[in-house]
Amino acid sequence: VQLQASGGGLVQAGGSLRLSCAASGRTFSTYRMGWFRQALGKEREFVAAISRTGINTLYADSVKGRFTISRDNAKSTVYLQMNSLKPEDTAVYYCAADEGLWPLRSENEYDFWGQGTQVTVSS
Repeated sequence: VQLQASGGGLVQAGGSLRLSCAASGRTFSTYRMGWFRQALGKEREFVAAISRTGINTLYADSVKGRFTISRDNAKSTVYLQMNSLKPEDTAVYYCAADEGLWPLRSENEYDFWGQGTQVTVSS
């Protein structure tokens, strides 16, 4: 499966952005999906994940209550709605896919990755 992330940009603290990740190549509904991010000079970290059906989700504690992951299997797209953004949310955001049912936190479990989209939050 090929993944194309988009929607990043520059936003002021407290603002919102919605990231999208469009998939192509195979049946999207067979993949659990995840969002990860990597800030400059730091390791990549888990942000959110969603099951194949969209019913089950997982979030990092740092984004819980502010970010929402969702998916539209008819459009082969997963979204990350980011509200109440903070400067510490600044990073390159990556979407990832893996053939499986339940959402996962470990990046080692994901086989397919998008190219990343930059999110910059100014204070």
